[in-house]
Parts: sequence; structure tokens; C-alpha cells
Amino acid sequence: MLNHFLYRSYTPFLFSRSFSSTLFVKGISFSSTEETLTQAFSQYGQVLRVDVIMDKIRCRPKGIAYVTFSSKEEAGKALLELNGQLVDGRVVILDITKAGKHNIPGTKPKHAGGDS
Repeated sequence: MLNHFLYRSYTPFLFSRSFSSTLFVKGISFSSTEETLTQAFSQYGQVLRVDVIMDKIRCRPKGIAYVTFSSKEEAGKALLELNGQLVDGRVVILDITKAGKHNIPGTKPKHAGGDS
């Protein structure tokens, strides 16, 4: 029943132009790594990149990550199937990201204006 509710509420976003192939993941374990998250998410499609956001002071994950798939459809499948499920012993909450709206370390932000 929960998956049915999630499917109905997220379906319009899955085909939106602003929906990217990157998911925001919160609630990850402090022991989660790029490798463990890649393994967990790869059953839903080809994972291109996992960015675990680190707490620089404590030298551990902050509890959030971004997972980028090779297509919007794969990201949508992971969103529907893995949201609210256990990953590395913790229940994770997934959300869609809008293209160019998230700030992933190592990437340059997209500028709305033209070159000056």
C-alpha cells in the first residue's frame, strides 16, 4: 500500500523535465561508504556516481548522499522501490532532485545567465 501511495505521488515528477537522474538520500548509516551505497542502489539500475556528504570535523558521513543513475527511469525505479527501506542497517528516505539544483562536491554549479 505504501508503494502504491509513493507511486501515485511521485509519478508526475518522474517524467518532469526538471527531474534529474540524481536522488537525494537521507538517513544513511555513519558506516555507509560510496561502495556500500553503490551496491545497494545498483540493483535498480546503473549507478554512475555516489557522493556521500562528509562531516569534516567528525570524519564520518553526515547522514546524506546523492546517487546518480544513468537514466531518469532507473532513478525513478530506485525511488519507488528503496524509499523507506533498510540500507546498511538504517531506513533511508529518498527524494528527487531538480537538475542543477543540488550542490555536489566536485561539480561546478550551472549558471542561469549567459557569458559576460
